[in-house]
Amino acid sequence: MCGIVGLHLRNPELEPRLGELLARMLGEMQDRGADSAGIAVYGNDAWSPAGHGCVSVLEVDVTPADAAAALTAAVGQTVEAKLVDETLVISAPVQSEELLAVVKATYPDALIAGFGADLTVLKGVGAPRDLALRWGLDGASGWQGVGHTRMATESAVTPSGAHPYAVGPEQCLVHNGSFSNHATIRRELRAAGVGFDSENDTEVGARFVAHQLAQGKDVETALKEVCTTFDGFYTLLVSNHDSFAVVRDAIACKPAVIAETDDWVAMASEFRALAHLPGVGSARIWEPEPEVVYAWTR
Repeated sequence: MCGIVGLHLRNPELEPRLGELLARMLGEMQDRGADSAGIAVYGNDAWSPAGHGCVSVLEVDVTPADAAAALTAAVGQTVEAKLVDETLVISAPVQSEELLAVVKATYPDALIAGFGADLTVLKGVGAPRDLALRWGLDGASGWQGVGHTRMATESAVTPSGAHPYAVGPEQCLVHNGSFSNHATIRRELRAAGVGFDSENDTEVGARFVAHQLAQGKDVETALKEVCTTFDGFYTLLVSNHDSFAVVRDAIACKPAVIAETDDWVAMASEFRALAHLPGVGSARIWEPEPEVVYAWTR
């Protein structure tokens, strides 16, 4: 049992409140998964400045100052690095893929938590409410946020096992459930040249979706391919640089609820995570149908 939350803002006036709203959503899902948690925030200038590539890094033993100096020398542009709890957030005025390549070359054993032009991914082990405080999530602005609270069933409780999985540029996936044929699909993806950072079944889903998107498919088509290829029980929330999408398996036994207003679209495993959102009393609220992809674009 895990908890999923996501918030896609349509009204720019709400963007200063994204972190405040997302933190409460995440906290409401703590009893669905208190092992670990993670978030993805889009459009926060403090973590991922406009016009900069950004890479979120875990499991690297280096100070922010030393990382900034080493990466600045390698990139040839000023690189900024800041530690947000356990995550080293690195940004520079270059393409995110270029910055990612330099980070990987400089710190080959580091875990890449996410990368993209306006994306920051933070993960940690511990209670989600405590993690939100350590991240300073309440004060974070942005236009879209995704979160996950984990109760581990398929792999160890580590930052690498926490969601979101952000394995493609500006892409994130969070998952409640389990994929029963993930080992087979992992082997097929490895044969196609796709690498993995963990044994988590969710990473297989994220790598599969990223592989589909890299082949030119859109998010909706990629998620339809998930329904065709994967066995198991699951609810997925996938986000990227301009979209937000939800899909459930054919039986739809994992809980999910979507709410939509003119100001925002939100999704969570349970309604209580949405109950505090502004204007929720007049929102259109529904339970997503099995194998129907619901997608919104910025």
